[in-house]
Amino acid sequence: MSTTQDDDVQTELNLALSRSALLGRPGFLIRRLHQIHCGLFLDETREFNITPVQYSLMTALGTHGEMDQNTLSLEIGLERTSVAEVIPRLEARGLLQRRQSTEDRRVKRVKLSRKGLYLLKKMDANVQRAHDRTIEHIPADQRSLFMLQLIRLVEANNDLGSAPFKLRDDN
Repeated sequence: MSTTQDDDVQTELNLALSRSALLGRPGFLIRRLHQIHCGLFLDETREFNITPVQYSLMTALGTHGEMDQNTLSLEIGLERTSVAEVIPRLEARGLLQRRQSTEDRRVKRVKLSRKGLYLLKKMDANVQRAHDRTIEHIPADQRSLFMLQLIRLVEANNDLGSAPFKLRDDN
């Protein structure tokens, strides 16, 4: 960035901070952006009656196929107890199928039903609109950098979260 651009950024940042000291706190901004995204997600997907967490769970199953509940919690970075609460709701709607593992009777395996796969595909355009709306106020040529910066923050601090999130090697 040039000195002029740096000055422009600092001026804009100072103006924002004059509106609220909270705008200088990354944690506040991240939480607030999450709230905003959830609102946009629900606005775009209201007809499907699926929450963002449910959608993440269904997406992991749609991508990786059947898995046990512990692995599923790692795939989406959500506490096992939360996953255990979400699964019965989706199962009751016929979107998931659950069975005991043949290798270990204590383990429950979960997969999307045909109805779940269909719903996941049907939601694609709506969910993409929610994601697009979340970052639409960032200039188009800066959106990839913004996403990369979010990824860097998540990956660098992944071990500090309350629930592990499984990251794959880039090899």
